[in-house]
Amino acid sequence: MDTRFAGITELVETPSVAVVVDVMRAFTVAAWAFARGAERIVLAESLDEALALKALHPDWVAIKDGPPAPGFDAVNSPGLLRAFDLGGRTVVQKTTAGTVGALAVKDASLVLCTAFVVAEATASLLRSSESDSVTFVVTGEDGRADEDLACAQYIARRATGAVADAAEFLRRAAASRAAVELTEGVRRGVHADDVALCLEVDRFPFAMVAVAEGALMVLRPHAVPSPTGAAPI
Repeated sequence: MDTRFAGITELVETPSVAVVVDVMRAFTVAAWAFARGAERIVLAESLDEALALKALHPDWVAIKDGPPAPGFDAVNSPGLLRAFDLGGRTVVQKTTAGTVGALAVKDASLVLCTAFVVAEATASLLRSSESDSVTFVVTGEDGRADEDLACAQYIARRATGAVADAAEFLRRAAASRAAVELTEGVRRGVHADDVALCLEVDRFPFAMVAVAEGALMVLRPHAVPSPTGAAPI
């Protein structure tokens, strides 16, 4: 498997298979949303689009980065979202990096959105797809976010079937700028457990696949048997 790691701005052409990584926190939050019962997640291009979709569908749950804001039901925090009952609900998510990265590769034949919490399931789905070439989209810090790059590199190794010790990749993520900013309260809309929740490996036994449904880019869970015995939802 030929692998490439690129920031969003480095995507000069549409890849065949794209794995979009946002550890802190978009796709950790997405995984928790599915764990809390969400049926699907609509990836919004802008805050205005998220609010417009929410206005059209009042029963949908709108999530954004940063502090709480009128019209939004929750913020992009796994620690805060885990208290929500999202059974059967549609979530609309707009974040600074993760949703932007997914929409940037929306025309790829396979788009996976991922973080450490669904790493092995993502790697397993890549193995089963037998893809010759995979582009890992490192969404944070214009492709330089080490928590995203570490996660991407870990999944890339596991996708080939190679043995990989998650601990070394988690150490990098824990020392990343994003982790420090979340811990020190630089970012708003944060729960004290967010970093720890983002650093749980294989918390959930599903991958997350994004596909176009009409005019919307929609993320759904894809169940994958986990040999590592991921914790139950």
